[in-house]
Amino acid sequence: PSLHFPSHPIKDGEDMEKNGNNRKLRVCVATCNRADYSKLAPIMFGIKAEPQFFELDVVVLGSHLIDDYGNTYRMIEQDDFDIHTRLHTIVRGEDEAAMVESVGLALVKLPDVLNRLKPDIMIVHGDRFDALALATSAALMNIRILHIEGGEVSGTIDDSIRHAITKLAHYHVCCTRSAEQHLIAMCEDHDRILLAGCPSYDKLLSAKNKDYMSVIRVWLDKLSEFLIHVGDLSYSVNFYHLGENVLHVRDADTQDKILHALQLQFGKQYPCSKIYGDGNAVPRIVKFLKSIDLKEPLQKKFCFPPVKDNISQDIDHILETQSALAVDLGGTNLRVAIVSMKGEIVKKYTQLNPKTYEDRLDLILKMCVEAASEAVNLNCRILGVGISTGGRVNPREGIVLHSTKLIQEWSSVDLRTPISDALHLPVWVDNDGNCAALAERKFGHGKGIENFVTLITGTGIGGGIIHQHELIHGSSFCAAELGHIVVSLDGPECLCGSQGCIEAYASGIALQREAKKLHDEDLLLVEGMSMKNEEVVSAAHLIQAAKLGNAKAESILRTAGTALGLGVVNILHTMNPSLVILSGVLASHYINAVKDVIHRQALSSVKTVDVVVSNLADPALLGAASLVLDYTTRRIY
Repeated sequence: PSLHFPSHPIKDGEDMEKNGNNRKLRVCVATCNRADYSKLAPIMFGIKAEPQFFELDVVVLGSHLIDDYGNTYRMIEQDDFDIHTRLHTIVRGEDEAAMVESVGLALVKLPDVLNRLKPDIMIVHGDRFDALALATSAALMNIRILHIEGGEVSGTIDDSIRHAITKLAHYHVCCTRSAEQHLIAMCEDHDRILLAGCPSYDKLLSAKNKDYMSVIRVWLDKLSEFLIHVGDLSYSVNFYHLGENVLHVRDADTQDKILHALQLQFGKQYPCSKIYGDGNAVPRIVKFLKSIDLKEPLQKKFCFPPVKDNISQDIDHILETQSALAVDLGGTNLRVAIVSMKGEIVKKYTQLNPKTYEDRLDLILKMCVEAASEAVNLNCRILGVGISTGGRVNPREGIVLHSTKLIQEWSSVDLRTPISDALHLPVWVDNDGNCAALAERKFGHGKGIENFVTLITGTGIGGGIIHQHELIHGSSFCAAELGHIVVSLDGPECLCGSQGCIEAYASGIALQREAKKLHDEDLLLVEGMSMKNEEVVSAAHLIQAAKLGNAKAESILRTAGTALGLGVVNILHTMNPSLVILSGVLASHYINAVKDVIHRQALSSVKTVDVVVSNLADPALLGAASLVLDYTTRRIY
């Protein structure tokens, strides 16, 4: 089929101004043998004809310099080109090892030459092993490469070498439309591919007398001379493009057989075909060279096609849901859950938290083994175990350094080793406040937020800090002990031994303490409330009383909310987060008070912070699961 090749009108000075180059382009043309020189010579003539734009350096290596191959470098000299460098790179031998050694020898010698010449661009042709050495050297030395005749297919090792050079090259000149399509399919940048046609056709198609036979006879004489030099008169001529006017000549042992085939062909009439070009390849290539902007980044860009998400064909991945075992060690209960990658709690197990270390560890192991066994029936693949616990934790070692008074016999406890040994799974451990923050980062309001703080309002007060998307542990793993921010110098005593901590005002324990005081003074119950004799007074009774109009209960809750709000203001002034998340059973009761304190007492620059109540049903378990799931999704932790 006839192909349309782009026209490239050339105007002096236009391209140098367009590409921003304010000097001549220094072009190095490296030729290895007679075959590539037949394609490179027309380009070299084109470059030489425009000295106002180009400086041409010619490097000769490979079989050009071998006596047995006719010392074909003389052809280059006869064409009046100055050879700047001759490199003897051929290691004698007829086996593959000699070819490899020749490549190695070229790689040893080329760096010195390229350092000396300092070309802006190197032109490399084809698919010879010599060319691979040239392209490798230039690429590693940050020299731009223009590859001639990439994208062709021959069905030999040449294909691998040719395509390897394509990957190293920055610019591509191809002869045929099919070669161009191959380069695009190989993810090369379409803007750096030129469909020019075959340079050696320019001379043939521009013959003024149209005496094609005389031109071809000259070529055949050279071919015959070549065959005599290599001692192979059973040379087989093959053409790799499916054209109507191509006649295959098998076992061409003499040039007469080829001439006879040509005479037969010229006696026929075929439709005009321009598969290999229209005779204007060199002007296009020269124009293409002028358009190269040396200010563009040297790093190649590949144009990868869109691909579908990878779907594993492992039957386990298809049938099973990737999940984590999450463990929450609270002051009252011990909970274990199977949590899916999407944050769904597939199944949950709850037991009272034992009072002694031995009983507690035995129960953890028992519950985890039971959950892991059940996970098989639920088609859940357990990726690891995440543990959320109160107290100060070294997450690197999986050790509880010391715990709160709510969990007895829980200091200097290695949780990772026994659980990992029993279940043969990786184990992560962290403080419950940190886990709540991780749960928000992965599943809640904190997803995609760079800087935020989570405050847990439950039996105690805790929290976690996410800064630049990562959890802050602190130098001694004591960061985000937010419940122990002091908001009053003479406030109530805290379980930590200090006074005036947020936890001493706003925790469930603190509210229970105040509720008991009111109850002992018969000031707790109001109309609509009742308690059984054996019922334990709790924070819930205080909240109920406040809702029913108990002024003293309302005052206690207001003071607790104010204390929590003051702690949040201190956090805003210290960390300047963009979001504060209140979590836990008391969060909804405190949010308005916290917002009011921020409005009254925070600096104007932080008053716009968002304060929200967590929408996660179980942040402790979800946070423990995220310790595992974040790792499996390649998050840094």
